[in-house]
Amino acid sequence: MRQGVGSVSSGVPQSRSAGNARATLRCHALSVTAHDTPDRLVALGRAIARPPVVAGVEQNSPMAGLERRTVGFVDVLAQSIGAVAPAAGTATVPALIAVQAGSGVLIAVAAAWLLAICVAATLNQFALRIAAPGSLYTFTTKGLGAGPGFAAASGLLVGYGFIAMFGVVGAAYFLQNFLSALTGAWAAGPWVTVALLVGVGAVCFGVLRRGIRLSSRVTLVIELASLVVILALLAIVLSRLDAAQLAAPFTARPPAFGGLVAGTAVALTAFVGFESAASLGREAARPFLTVPRTIRWTVLGVGAVYLLSAYTQLAGAGAFGIGFDGGQAVARLASDTDAAAVGTLLDLGLAASFTACAIASLTALARAVFTLGREGVLPRAVGRIEPLRKTPYRALAVVIPITVAVPLALHAVGWSPWQSLEFLIVVSAAGYITAYVLATVALPAFLRRIGESSLRTDLVAGIAAVGLTGVLITYLVVMVPGEPVAVAVVGGLAVLAALAYLYLRTARSRALARAGLFDHTTSSDLLGGS
Repeated sequence: MRQGVGSVSSGVPQSRSAGNARATLRCHALSVTAHDTPDRLVALGRAIARPPVVAGVEQNSPMAGLERRTVGFVDVLAQSIGAVAPAAGTATVPALIAVQAGSGVLIAVAAAWLLAICVAATLNQFALRIAAPGSLYTFTTKGLGAGPGFAAASGLLVGYGFIAMFGVVGAAYFLQNFLSALTGAWAAGPWVTVALLVGVGAVCFGVLRRGIRLSSRVTLVIELASLVVILALLAIVLSRLDAAQLAAPFTARPPAFGGLVAGTAVALTAFVGFESAASLGREAARPFLTVPRTIRWTVLGVGAVYLLSAYTQLAGAGAFGIGFDGGQAVARLASDTDAAAVGTLLDLGLAASFTACAIASLTALARAVFTLGREGVLPRAVGRIEPLRKTPYRALAVVIPITVAVPLALHAVGWSPWQSLEFLIVVSAAGYITAYVLATVALPAFLRRIGESSLRTDLVAGIAAVGLTGVLITYLVVMVPGEPVAVAVVGGLAVLAALAYLYLRTARSRALARAGLFDHTTSSDLLGGS
């Protein structure tokens, strides 16, 4: 049986919370049988009345302020699903994959799915033991130390931040398409775009400030409704194809190896965010069960939807002579299959899905910033919680204006929404995959340190780390150079992160020494805690 993985005083995280021990003992006292002796009953009563002191257990958690153990499985699941945004991914990612892999879209999606499953299995080993709002940052720090942990934090901030911008741009873009279809050309004006970008950001802030339950449930409802529209369209397309057209994707000529690897790298971006449930580690009820289950089922379910969508788009595009240019394949399929009404609803559904993506990504981003603030790595002001709603409102007040300002700047310099989406996904993927690589490398070291290493977990982590490293290298060599602005931004952010780490080592070494804080058992959880 797995043990509690050390004590808080030793700096090693615990496997699971002790729960309300007093209530448990009272239940035992009420359920004693006739075989229990009076001496045992007296001893039990004495233990309840005067419990022995448990040394080394702190009175407060470093993550105090956030709600604790109140968010149910459905809300945690909504967080991961919203961050992945499968409805938006099904409509846009196959087009991005096709640019690199051509007809190998299906193979690239399947390869990315298998890799994502290995990554999920690796990250779940951490999630079974640590309740950490800092998620991958905290996991990496516990395995490899403050330096790699800071690199993972930098990658995570870039990943969550730019994918949130991706969500804001996508929401404004598809909402503008929907309004244009209803009202005419006036809705296509540039100032309407500005208003929609600002409006989406305002909606995100309003929902997130109200608390995690509201934001997660809004996210889930939006995403499920959007998926229903997408799946209905896919079903209509498949129903219009004959046997030869349905078989065509499986007989297509395979792509070159370089294109396939590059396509897999792009396909992996469709899965990023599945681990964001870990950022609710403190807030989740039964986190060591809920978070790993959420991560596992999100990857499995989303991968199945992506395969279905990629297959349907390939088959439909071949049958109707539709290209993937500009990400309009799904809309063209709706038009060519006489499902124009569904196509109009599709724009609204995709706008909603991108909004859900922005909300969920900002949820995880704010908690990562909050954790860094609590540790003193970032200014401590961003580590404060709004007492009434128990939300990291200072962190939200910092990240949301930036999330809106960058898309506004891209629009101001004349970029089309699709150009902005391509740029933002490239930068976010570079950050995400870097954080994934570091976390998978950290797991074997972490498990050895706590005495729970096994050949199976090391093997899965090794497969994930090697696969991710190959994808990251290919991504940086093949994908990023195609976006010269992305090259400058990724390089600039890497240099900025390195300079920030050097500053912390010299001027704020105590903050680095505190790196890796997580929500641990407190005295109120234990009978006899001091």
